[in-house]
Amino acid sequence: MNFVNSQEPFEERRRFERSRLIIDVFYNGDDLTGVASTQDISPGGFYMNTQAELPEGSVLTLRLPLAGRDVVCNGEVVYSNPGRGVGVTFQGLSEEDRAHIESALKQQ
Repeated sequence: MNFVNSQEPFEERRRFERSRLIIDVFYNGDDLTGVASTQDISPGGFYMNTQAELPEGSVLTLRLPLAGRDVVCNGEVVYSNPGRGVGVTFQGLSEEDRAHIESALKQQ
């Protein structure tokens, strides 16, 4: 299928609505540790602004201080815009943590 000339609408892959929320994200990867700021977040993942080279498929350990407590989980880089930022989906997020994220987003 040729996407450039396709008349079909682009299929949205996100399952959750994103909210604009800027918080620090602490991450650890194979050879990289850092802090970045989210641009937006949902119960399914987030986009963070970073100049770090994090290629698609990278698995990260994440810590997100959110609404009075830390959410700690894994995430996978599913979109990379080198020098600008990455899209990350949560991996193995507990139902308790997902509910906490949803609650925090409703409060903002």
